[in-house]
Amino acid sequence: MPIVPRKEELLNRIASLEQENKVLKIELETYKMRCKSLQNENRDLRKASVTIQAQAEQEEEFISNTLLKKIQALKKEKEKLAVNYEQEEEFLTNDLSRKLMQLRQEKIQLERTLEQEQEYQVNKLMRKIEKLENDTGSKQRKLEELRREKVDLENALEQEQEGLVNRLWKRMDRLEAEKRMLQEKLDEPVSAPASPRDIKNGDTTQNLTIYIAQLRSEVHKLKNILSTTKSEHQQKLAQFTQEEKEIKEENLRLQRRLLLEQERREALSRHLSESESSLEMDDERQFNEMTAHGIRPRTISSPIPYSPNPNRPISPGKCIVSLYRKSG
Repeated sequence: MPIVPRKEELLNRIASLEQENKVLKIELETYKMRCKSLQNENRDLRKASVTIQAQAEQEEEFISNTLLKKIQALKKEKEKLAVNYEQEEEFLTNDLSRKLMQLRQEKIQLERTLEQEQEYQVNKLMRKIEKLENDTGSKQRKLEELRREKVDLENALEQEQEGLVNRLWKRMDRLEAEKRMLQEKLDEPVSAPASPRDIKNGDTTQNLTIYIAQLRSEVHKLKNILSTTKSEHQQKLAQFTQEEKEIKEENLRLQRRLLLEQERREALSRHLSESESSLEMDDERQFNEMTAHGIRPRTISSPIPYSPNPNRPISPGKCIVSLYRKSG
């Protein structure tokens, strides 16, 4: 009895083990299928990875080629821009050099023209001043001569009047004496006819009366001549005074004009010196900028040298400034 159950147990156990074996085989098949599917998937993934890597490499190569082309294009453009910049810089430098030289030549020409104009104006004003001084001296000499002539005429008229008055007084004294003598004779009684002497005395009295009238007319005429001469002398004196005043005003006006010309010359000299200093500052600033950027000044091919001319004349403004600095 105990053997049979044990056999059944063994049979059951074998059946269960077979069942488990079948289950395990099914699971094994399942796992094999899964493993195969995973291998296929892994193979597909590897193919996809290889494809993606190839595409990535192609795309990377395309991007590298594109970037390389762009870099080469940028390098060419950079070189072209550098060449254009150098050409433009050289052109601007040459143009500025020509303009600077032209401005300096114009400045030198203006300075020469200004000096010639100032010299002409100064010479002209000096000639006018000398002419006015000569005219003033000649008119003053004429005025002095007229004054001397006036004094001489006045002295001559005074002497003539004094001589006429003295002669008239002498004649009047003689006439008074003759009148008294005739009055005495008239007061005497008439006893005899008139003598020839009385007739002669009467004729003499008549002649003296006529002579006195002539002397009075001459005195009146001389007085008229004296008054006319005085009036003419006063008119000439007023005219000479007016001319002297006009000459003084003209001289003052010319002096003011000369001062204005000198001030204008100084102002123009200052303006020219300021423009020259500004041009020099611009040149120095441009040179400093070019040096700071590491650019060598291209003035070799310039038709006009860039360096300033050491033999160029110094402007009057610079001379004044240098003298002022030396004195300071």
